[in-house]
Amino acid sequence: MSDFFLFLAVGFLAQLVDGALGMAYGVVSSTVLLSFGVAPAAASASVHTAELFTTAASGTAHLVNRNVDWKLFWRLVPLGILGGVLGTYVLTSISGSVLRPYVGAYLAVIGVYLLVRSFRKIPSKPVSPATSMPLAACGGFLDAVGGGGWGPIVTSGLLGAGGQPRYVIGTVNTAEFLVTLSVSLTFVFALVTGHWEEAGDLTTHGLAILGLIVGGVAAAPFAGTIVRRISETALLRTVGLLVCGLAITQIVGLLR
Repeated sequence: MSDFFLFLAVGFLAQLVDGALGMAYGVVSSTVLLSFGVAPAAASASVHTAELFTTAASGTAHLVNRNVDWKLFWRLVPLGILGGVLGTYVLTSISGSVLRPYVGAYLAVIGVYLLVRSFRKIPSKPVSPATSMPLAACGGFLDAVGGGGWGPIVTSGLLGAGGQPRYVIGTVNTAEFLVTLSVSLTFVFALVTGHWEEAGDLTTHGLAILGLIVGGVAAAPFAGTIVRRISETALLRTVGLLVCGLAITQIVGLLR
């Protein structure tokens, strides 16, 4: 039960930040699971199982607070799903140890970019499909591979292109439910067909997954209100600092 309460706290804090900043739940939860020795594919599958519940709750909170840009939503979802399915296939095809350095490297790059971006003047303008759709495909792919790339890639990219933080964060969080669903179904398909050979960790860490779900769902209703009330500058700077911290955590873990 100690695992349950630990991951309940992790899930609550990660989802509170994720709903307010458009990222963190997947990255934080995956980082903690990886530090416990869980293989990358099993960590990603565990996080996406939990995210089926947390993204549904978070998306509902953003809908209630009118934080969703529907035009942007429908640009993100199709390619996000495509990228997520492809990323899941890649992740379940190779050894988890091969992917760990790449997951840490991509977090480091995104973290540095966000920190630099957060101290520049914030433009607010519509993001073109030529920018949003490739971001969605890349974010879906890295979300499956890294267990939490959707928020860091898509939210940071859209903000960097001039999107308004409130609507970018609300839309990305709401679209994440459909991307998460597609990734989870692909994991199930890989398991049923025998394509995935490292699935044993899922049953071993069942209480941890349950803790992530309960903590994340409990925090989700608060996030929609937070993002509506915090200033754009504060949101951007907090996002940048958060991802840099996560990147450092991953890199330190790789060097041990």
